Amino acid sequence: MIVLVPVYRPGRQLLDLLDDLAGVGRGWQPVVVDDGSGPEAGEILDAARAHGAEVLRRRVNRGKGVVLKTGFRYVTATRPGRDVVCVDADGQHRAGDVVRVVDRMRETGALTLGVRRFSGDVPLRSRAGNALTRDVFRLATGVPVRDTQTGLRAYPAGLLDWLGSVPGERFEYEMNVLLHATRSGHPIAEAPIATRYQADNASSHFSALADSVRIYGPLLRFAAGRLLGQVHRAAAQHGSGA
Repeated sequence: MIVLVPVYRPGRQLLDLLDDLAGVGRGWQPVVVDDGSGPEAGEILDAARAHGAEVLRRRVNRGKGVVLKTGFRYVTATRPGRDVVCVDADGQHRAGDVVRVVDRMRETGALTLGVRRFSGDVPLRSRAGNALTRDVFRLATGVPVRDTQTGLRAYPAGLLDWLGSVPGERFEYEMNVLLHATRSGHPIAEAPIATRYQADNASSHFSALADSVRIYGPLLRFAAGRLLGQVHRAAAQHGSGA
C-alpha cells in the first residue's frame, strides 16, 4: 500500500503523520508530493525523508489535483499493482482512520472515502459547506455520498490510470473524481472516520471563494447535463410513442 500525501508549505503535522503511520506496523510506503513550496519547506521535507518517506518536489505550485495525479503516475511507473490511499497532512487524519479506509477498500474493491461525522467542535463553514455540497451532489448524480470533500480516499491499483484521466488541477479535481466515478459506473464505498480540526482549520490552503467556485462549477455543469439528458430521453420516448 502506498500512502500518498500531497503537501504545500507543510508543517510539523506532516512528520507527526509519518510517525503515526509507522506506528501501525503495516509496512506502508509514504510518498510525499510537494506542490512547489519553495526552499523554505526544505527542512521539513528533508525530515520527512529521514522518517522514511519518498519525497517528490514540483518546482511550481499547480494545485492539489496536479499533485495527486503526479503521485498516481509515479506509483504506476515505480510500484505497478500497488493500491494507493491519499492522506492530507494538516492534522485531520490519524493512522487509525487510514486503516479503516484501507480495510474497507480491500473488502469492497471500490474507491473508498473516509467519511467524517461533522459532530462536536467543527467550524461552522465546514459543517454547512459539506452539508450543502452533499445535498447538491445527491441531486446532481442520484448517488448519496456523505462526505464529498474528504481528503482521505483509498483507490485500488486498477483505478490509477483512470484517475490520471480525470480533469482538474486544484481542489475541484477531487469533486471531479466522484462525478466521473458515478458517470463511469465505478462504485463508491465509505468508511467512518473521526472529525478533527486544528485551530479552526487554519492550516488549510482552501480558498473559501475561489476554490468553492472551482468545486461547484463542475458539479452544476454535471447536474445541468444530467437534466438535459433526461429531457432528451423523455422527448425521444414521447416522439416514439406518438
